[in-house]
Order: sequence, then structure tokens, then C-alpha cells
Amino acid sequence: MFNFRRTLGACLAAALAVSGALVSAPAADAGRPAHSSSLVVRTDKGVVRGAVSYGVEGFLGIPYAAAPVGRLRWQPPQPAAKWKGVRSAASFGSQCPQGVGLDSEFGSTDENCLFVNVQRRVGTRSDAKLPVYVYIHGGGFVTGSGENLNKVVADTGVIGVSLNYRLGALGFLSVPGLTRAQGSSGNYGLLDQQAALQWVQRNIARFGGDPRRVTIGGESAGGFSVCYHMVSPGSRGTFSQAMVQSGGCPSRTQQEAETTGAAVAAAVGCADPATAVACLRRVPVSRLLTAPSAGASAVRGTRFLPVDPAAAVRSGRFAHVPTVVGSQRDEARSFYQDSIGWTEQQYVAWVRSTFPRDAAAVLAHYPWPATSNRTTAPYLMSAVATDSGVLGATLDATGRIRYPGLGGCGTRELRVEISRYSRTYAYEFAHRTGPGWTDVPGYQWGAGHATELNYLFPQHGITTESEYHNFGPAEFGLADQMVAYWGSFVRHGDPSTRDQPWWPHYKPVDLGLTLSLRAGADGPTRLTTDEQYSAEHQCGFWDSIASYRS
Repeated sequence: MFNFRRTLGACLAAALAVSGALVSAPAADAGRPAHSSSLVVRTDKGVVRGAVSYGVEGFLGIPYAAAPVGRLRWQPPQPAAKWKGVRSAASFGSQCPQGVGLDSEFGSTDENCLFVNVQRRVGTRSDAKLPVYVYIHGGGFVTGSGENLNKVVADTGVIGVSLNYRLGALGFLSVPGLTRAQGSSGNYGLLDQQAALQWVQRNIARFGGDPRRVTIGGESAGGFSVCYHMVSPGSRGTFSQAMVQSGGCPSRTQQEAETTGAAVAAAVGCADPATAVACLRRVPVSRLLTAPSAGASAVRGTRFLPVDPAAAVRSGRFAHVPTVVGSQRDEARSFYQDSIGWTEQQYVAWVRSTFPRDAAAVLAHYPWPATSNRTTAPYLMSAVATDSGVLGATLDATGRIRYPGLGGCGTRELRVEISRYSRTYAYEFAHRTGPGWTDVPGYQWGAGHATELNYLFPQHGITTESEYHNFGPAEFGLADQMVAYWGSFVRHGDPSTRDQPWWPHYKPVDLGLTLSLRAGADGPTRLTTDEQYSAEHQCGFWDSIASYRS
């Protein structure tokens, strides 16, 4: 997906200076007095010592698997080695190798990167049996690292867990030699996540968490990951609830993945299939990161995903657990700012390339206006891409959407399918007047992809103090509201909370109510019906030309 700069540490300090409400003071869990808890915890591999920051105890950079280096590069994750003595867990471990989006708070990059981070309120007892929120970061499976969950943990009292997983070619490469040796190849980053979930099951009780009350959540690539874990047999029993933010369930076949992998191998001088695996394991990380065609996505027909995950969700073959499903009102605004200044001819060419079979219908439904300006193209392209759910979608041979991706009608399709089998809560982040990711003169980010992360994790992605100051009372209030909803769902399986507007579960056979998260000039948070949502995103039109509705 989109590459976001993240400077969490500096911005958290700035946030505290601006608003004391941003990270609340620690409080005891209901019914339990606060105790001075030990920062030393014994895991199944050894003892760790954490550190306190802003009312939250952090146990950071704990290995959950062996370093995937040498012969372990492109192998499923292996058990971490035990260590003697007390291991410092006061800082984040190395991020997994990636070309962009690095943040010094989360360490440098290294292939030795398979770490989990556990955060809890100061005073949490080891026998507290608190609910657990495992957050899987986004970044298109090519960038990112475990989030700092300070606000969610401090405000709600849940145990927060974040993790790193292998990215890009290192996490998702598939070549015939690996397939022959392992039975299937690819999905190494997803297998890493699965190993981290299993680590949580074995260890979280030692930190005061309840392994029977684990919610997995994620945004963008993290949201896709959650959907995959809901389908993957190996992830069953590692979670009891799920939250899919701007995600879906598309995938590719082993053959498609191997075609991409062959291009990567050829680009780094390992074109010979007979020697490709050994050759690739000798290639420096820097060359792999810059290799063309190094896309990353889930592979079906594999150990991790034996079946097509989208088809599995449609037919009910997934974990039937309480689930939150949502996306952004303007998902694609975060992707098309580079088209500022495009002409009508460039817009038409983009539509024809994106929807080769149905370009005439799309252009008739989303026409170029009689009066235009420099932002007409990106706004039109964003509307088309958001409403259709084409971002991250699986297309058929004619270019029609076979399985929708994130946003608009794609998200509506996913929540309808999940709600047939599980209690589901639907939302759309629709605060369109808040600050964007960066200052692009004349460009309105709206409720673009990942903008909600600045509300759930207020230090995420805000790159300068002046940008942070664009958060006004409305934004701070919305941040508190969202964290309250998320925390209530993790704790109780129901996001509704006494102090916030009611959030009922989604019933498409009824009104199909979706919570529209808003503030300030966009109006207060309110409920919208399926009819209203579908009209706003032109779902009647997209249903008529998408193969998933044919």
C-alpha cells in the first residue's frame, strides 16, 4: 500500500505536551487494586526485563522465532533459542528489511527481526487475566513494523501486543525450487504472524493476559492478514475475536506467485531454476529490496492457505468469531495525489487501463466535469477506486472485479459475507476535514487510507510538530471515542460503550447499520443504513459490472 513516514517517539512527547488527554493516566483494572508490578517476566525461552514509558510498561523486542537468516531465509519460522540471564526488553528490536518507511524508534533493519512487543498498564498483576489486543501492522507487506500501542493500552487497560514479520521478497517470495522442497512457497511473513500468535498463546498469561480472550486486529496489509488468519487452519484457536480495518481476502495462485518470483530471481542474477534457491540465499538484502517485480501478497493452495480465502469467507469456511469490519470514506485519496494536474485524456487512459472491459460504463458513471482544475483527476480517480473496491482486489481475465479489495462496495461485500456466519460490527471512518499525511498544497486528503491510525495510535505517521497541532478538539475527541469503541470490543466483544453513541451489530437483512465515525464540521458520529451507504458509494452500479455479483 502507501508508504507512510512514522516518527512515533518524538510525536508522543509532543502529543503529551499539547493535550494531557492524549495518553490517560494509568488506572487499576476494575475490581483490582494497583500494585507495583515487577518488570521482570519469565517467558518460555527466558527472562525479560521491561521498562516504563508514559504510564505503560513495555516488554519490547522479545524474539518469538529464530532469526530467518542463512539456510532459514525462505523457510517457515523456527523456534527461538533459549537465553540465559535477564534479557533487556526496554527498546524495540530491529525492523524487518524494507526499502522505505523506517523509523529510528523501532530500531534499524536486519533480517534478525522476528520480535513481539507486549505493553500493559503500570500495576498490572501477572494473574489479572486481561483481554489481549494483537495488532498486525500494515504497509502493503513491504514496509512497517510493530506499533506502539501506548494510547490503547493506557486508556482501556487491555494488554497490547504488536509484532514484526518478514516483508517484501524476504517474506513472500515463491520459486519452484522452494515449492518442491517445502510443498508450497510464499506466505513466510504470514507464517511469521501465525508463529507470533502461537507465542501469545504460550506466554501472554505471564504478562497478565488471558490467552482465551485474544483479539487480532490490523489495518491495510494487517487487515488482509486478519482475514487470512480467519481462514487459515493453523491459526485456529489463537484468537477469539477479529478486527479487519481496510482489508479483504484476495490472493494469488502458486503459479502466479512463482511467475513473480522468477522475475525477482532473474533481476538479482539467479535465473537458473536448478540453482535459484541457493543463489538467492547468497544475495545481499539490499539487492533483494530493490529488485523489480518484488510484489508481496498471499498465496493460496499452500500450507498456510489451503483454499481460496475469499471463497472460504463467502461459503462460511472461516473462524466464526465476533468481528469488526470497516474502511475509510475516501480510501484512495492516499494513493492518487501524484495525479494532480492530470488532463481528461490521462484520466480516460487510466480508467481504460484499470477497467478494460467496462471502461465506457465507468466513464459514463464518473464523467470528467465541464469545469475542472488541477485536483479533478485525483479526486475522480479516488472516487472510482474507493467505491469499486478495486484497491487490492482480485480481477478476472477480462479485468472485472472477481473478489473486491478494500473500501466502498468492497468493504460492504466483505461485511455482508462475514455477517452471515458471525456477529459483525461495521464502521466507516468518515472524518474528511481532519489533517492529512503531508501538506500537499490544494489537495484535500479527506478520510484517506490509514488516516484513522492517527486517532487510534495518535503518534502514528505525524511527521512534524506543526502537523500534530492540526489536531483540534474535534480530532482529540474522535480519537478518544474510537479508542473507547476499540477497547470495548476487545474487552467485551461488543464495541458499544455507555459514554458513546450506540454501535449495534450489523444485520444486512434489517437496515444494515454502519457506524459512521465523524467529528467537527463533518458532524457527530452517527449510524447509516446499507441503503445510504450503497448510494453514497454507487454500489448499485458496481454490482452490475463486478463478476462477484454476476
